[in-house]
Amino acid sequence: MVTAVDRGRWSCVLDGDPERPIVAMRARELGRTPIVVGDRVDVVGDLTGRPDTLARIVRVAERTTVLRRTADDTDPFERVVVANAGQLVIVVALADPPPRTGFVERAMVAAYAGGLRPILCLTKHDLAAESEFAAEFADLDLTIVFGGRDDPLDAIDALLRDQLSCLLGHSGVGKSTLVNRLVPEAERAVGAVSGVGKGRHTSTQSVALPLPGGGWVIDTPGIRSFGLAHITPDDVIQAFADLADAIEDCPRGCTHLGPPADPECALDDLPGKQRRVAAIRLLLVALNSNDPWVVGNG
Repeated sequence: MVTAVDRGRWSCVLDGDPERPIVAMRARELGRTPIVVGDRVDVVGDLTGRPDTLARIVRVAERTTVLRRTADDTDPFERVVVANAGQLVIVVALADPPPRTGFVERAMVAAYAGGLRPILCLTKHDLAAESEFAAEFADLDLTIVFGGRDDPLDAIDALLRDQLSCLLGHSGVGKSTLVNRLVPEAERAVGAVSGVGKGRHTSTQSVALPLPGGGWVIDTPGIRSFGLAHITPDDVIQAFADLADAIEDCPRGCTHLGPPADPECALDDLPGKQRRVAAIRLLLVALNSNDPWVVGNG
């Protein structure tokens, strides 16, 4: 598994074992094949992991999930953030900076479209009540946990154990504090896992860290924008098993936003599902908002 990337070198762990780190280069025959943190790869050559040794990555396995973004909503170029993560932990502060539902909705859209399970982690709830913000997502069956500086981490530990999870959030929300609590001596762990360049995690790199109880957490740089040019409304609806079949009866080109934009949307004919449909339509509004910027003053 790839755990870090830096300047044409990939840090990997053999068989997912953090005690077996190696550094590899991309084999020439792979060309410019993108290789990101979380990718499963086949390696050959020197697998001892000794200083100044390099293995070669000769194959990238098919990805089970992908978290993608674009620079903005008009950019056709997709950037894979992480591969093969089962969960996306969206870290949001309830105050300082104030939370933005748009950021959470956009992250959830990217998670659903990429096959990841979204989890909302709230910090700084000692500065503001969480009920009003959390209520925005009540009908989406979104798991919500607390990960502030003084919060017990039992619930988060249980969710992350034996999983590959990605943490996403913008600067100042307490994500680094959470990582340091989840992974004791995280800076030391980064040096051991990375082995790339100077072996230090910077704010511009993602890195996978082994959790003491089993599993891995991928710490990502603070997000400034999250474009969704690569995602369609159908991609979002398909993530919800109880609604996916219904849209087959929608007219061509339906955006699933409902009247007046889509007066014949099949989602309006689902009895007992209208609160859930309304909640999912908020995600579609965020998808169509053409506002990828997630950092701001509210």
